[in-house]
Amino acid sequence: MCGIAGFLAPSLDPGAMPGVVTSMLSLIRHRGPDEAGYYLDDGFAMGTVRLAIVDLASGSQPMSDPAERYWISFNGELYNHLELREELRALGRPFRTHCDTEVVLQAWIQWGPECLTRFNGAFAFAVRDAVTGDLFLARDRYGKRPLFYTEHDGALLFASEMKAFRAFPGFRFTLDPRELASVFAVWTPLPDRTPFEGVRQLPMGGVLTVRGGRRTLRTYEELDLTAPPFEGSEEDAAAFVRETLRASVELRLRSDVEVGVYLSGGLDSSVVTKLATDLSPHEVRTFSVAFENAEFDESDSQRVVASHLGTRHSSVTVTAADIAEHFPAAVHHAEVPAFRTAFVPMYLLSRHVRDSGVKTVLSGEGADEAFLGYSLFRETMLRASWHELSGEERETGLARLHPELAHFGPAHRKHMAGLFQQFSEERLPGLFSHELRYQNGRFAARLLKDRGVDPFAGILETVRTAPGYADLSAVRKAQWLEYKTLLAGYLLSTQGERMGLAHGVENRCPFLDPAVVRAAASVNLRFDDGSEEKAILKKAFRGELPASSLARRKQPYRAPGSAVFKDRRPDYLELVLSGTELEKLGWADPVFARKLVAKIMTTPAEEISTKEDQAFVYLLSTALLDQQFVRDTARPDASPEADLKVRTVVDNRRVLPRAGGMR
Repeated sequence: MCGIAGFLAPSLDPGAMPGVVTSMLSLIRHRGPDEAGYYLDDGFAMGTVRLAIVDLASGSQPMSDPAERYWISFNGELYNHLELREELRALGRPFRTHCDTEVVLQAWIQWGPECLTRFNGAFAFAVRDAVTGDLFLARDRYGKRPLFYTEHDGALLFASEMKAFRAFPGFRFTLDPRELASVFAVWTPLPDRTPFEGVRQLPMGGVLTVRGGRRTLRTYEELDLTAPPFEGSEEDAAAFVRETLRASVELRLRSDVEVGVYLSGGLDSSVVTKLATDLSPHEVRTFSVAFENAEFDESDSQRVVASHLGTRHSSVTVTAADIAEHFPAAVHHAEVPAFRTAFVPMYLLSRHVRDSGVKTVLSGEGADEAFLGYSLFRETMLRASWHELSGEERETGLARLHPELAHFGPAHRKHMAGLFQQFSEERLPGLFSHELRYQNGRFAARLLKDRGVDPFAGILETVRTAPGYADLSAVRKAQWLEYKTLLAGYLLSTQGERMGLAHGVENRCPFLDPAVVRAAASVNLRFDDGSEEKAILKKAFRGELPASSLARRKQPYRAPGSAVFKDRRPDYLELVLSGTELEKLGWADPVFARKLVAKIMTTPAEEISTKEDQAFVYLLSTALLDQQFVRDTARPDASPEADLKVRTVVDNRRVLPRAGGMR
């Protein structure tokens, strides 16, 4: 895991190039604190800040082939690098290191972009052909690692985090109201978008080729959720799932440093922990977030699983004051508006992991999307069949979906039935499954000054043009949307990768192995009628995990919301959300924003609605981004470039004398 940055800028003063690329790297050095390096060519620069995980001694970057024609800056891990290395050796490809980065480069030379479909990993990288001047940028199929790019004054800039662009001469960020409206509506940026004007991210499974003056963006692998139904028995399917996951965890334990596990106490992370303890030759360390507030705390479940599996467990206890204090720093690393505060405890957890001497962890992300773990999937099944059900069948379906309804009166149950009736017909083409969720987004979009922006225009266009999407069933469309929006745009990035790499901690996701995704797609509708969460996954590990863990209903990971700011009033709040500051936000409606702030600050927490809570967190996080990125008045990570541990410098330019380094 690392960070990469660079530019293709023919008109940039050659004498400025080393300083610019090192400044870009210094702004993302938290991603790879172990060492740094950069490569220069005529009008081109790329560099890496490295988190050394595989081949600690000789895996420095940028790395070349022996002929020094191809150069690579690589962010990520290739889990099947040993198998590909043997295949490439048999084809005559030479190797000088034991690092997975060299396997990626040699695979690229051997097979070109077609190599991407052979990769099982989490990655984003840049390859430069020093002979032709071609540049290739690529990203993994599920969007686990980020890669942003933009154009400025005739130059193409790219980086693992957008903040690196700030170091390029003359570049300035501007928030884009259209993209903000879309983020507020669907919770995350769309797969190829960002909240900033002119800044894009390479979509998952995407490759950008820059050849001469021409740029070509294409998708090398589409998200496929249509595996043939599993043909065996339920017992066979459970064994199939178990063995597929076991192989995935085994691949992800490949490392030259210790690998820990994030243990939430839920089913998914418990499964990963179980397999890690089976496969690791060493004692497994597990790490958790605990909350001072019992409403959000899962410590008891975490301890039960850790004790059952014999892990060395530790946790970091997070208070409301902690969330308020660290919110600006976490937003700075997230780089996007946030709709809830749950990413802040993950920021503190990764700091705890790093302080414990561990820099690689496994997590359970991706299980809910693959094995239909969210209630949204079961709601979609019920709403899709609503008109075919009798009144009694509807009540039974609602009771199974929301057993808590039994504790409420008939009026509440009638209200819930009315809501499902209301949303039993599709209103936004292709978005049937998510229309209930998106209602809160309409409220948050009122934060924007320009009310003429359609917050759903972007997502409607995305699903309209997605190959094969229109032919999917309602629940498959729900899965597709979860993979493309909430998983990639928030869980893997804002709450996952960005918070981990803020402290140099790499996150690996066994449930996002292509074989696991295919296995889940083949069984999850064959044996799951929507009545039990992740039924086949539970069956696969029955007897292996504590019975209480298998029996408990899913408890979504949550953290205290806007009340933490109301009760603690952190020092920065007035500097961000005062009437004067709100007037400075070019994108915001100051009247609506002031009313919202006043409502949150004066209303008891239990009387704040979900949509108000989300809108407030959106407002605060976006106002902080405005300060940190647009007006550049608050930069939590501003520290000297001297912190960069530059080990590799390659100056291949012909227009300037070589500056030493490797050659």
